[in-house]
Amino acid sequence: MSRRCSISGITHQNGNRVSHANNKTHHKFESNLQSKRLFVPELGKYVRVRVSTRILRTIDKLGFLGALKKHGLSVADVTR
Repeated sequence: MSRRCSISGITHQNGNRVSHANNKTHHKFESNLQSKRLFVPELGKYVRVRVSTRILRTIDKLGFLGALKKHGLSVADVTR
């Protein structure tokens, strides 16, 4: 399973770890993904998704279907 948010599609970022001596070593910063079981009142059922914590804040604000609409997705696109 890839580490990708099922709604926003964010993945890892690449960068460097920098020591006090200014040595740079390549590093991959993983996205903060959580597996969640969300209740969707409009559908009357639970949906299991793997989303980033940033999208969880968006879901709190807009609702699950509102967050999907913002990213141009449907429920069938994000369910496992």
